[in-house]
Amino acid sequence: MDFFETVARRHSYREPLSARAVPRNHLKKIVQAGLDAPSGRNAQTTRFVIVDDDDLVREIKEMHATNQAMRTAPAYILCAVDRKPEAVYEGLAFQVEDCAAAVENMLLAAAALGYVSVWVDGWLRTDGRAERIGRLVGLPTGKTVRVILPIGFPTVEGRRPEKLPFEERAFFNRYPEPEA
Repeated sequence: MDFFETVARRHSYREPLSARAVPRNHLKKIVQAGLDAPSGRNAQTTRFVIVDDDDLVREIKEMHATNQAMRTAPAYILCAVDRKPEAVYEGLAFQVEDCAAAVENMLLAAAALGYVSVWVDGWLRTDGRAERIGRLVGLPTGKTVRVILPIGFPTVEGRRPEKLPFEERAFFNRYPEPEA
């Protein structure tokens, strides 16, 4: 699939996923795309845990009440970052940006391989879910799960939301003056 077709096709899929297993070599390929993402000062701060063990998958599935992709995924990719990030440039840390770049690369890789996913972030940061999942997979106490990606095959055709036209969001050389 052409790169631009993959970008246009990728969308956040929240519908049920097929129970069909995702082969480990595909999971590795998806995570490798995340590892290949740029990171601030090449600090490579994001770590990944691929969850495909049936018992662990079941425990994670049971934690989400509404997102059908989370409730039916045959595998998950967890993105872990430091709880207290280390500054890498003039007192600044970039692990959120590093994690985001890795996640988008992985979402594109999953789409290119015919899988679907959704970036799950906010749900993790409430009710101690990131900590609970971190304990399930043995994360060190200094790390936390920042993003989780349910990975699988779609059961229904997903719909990408309509995007605003280029001219409303992108400009050459100068941001336009507000209309009076």
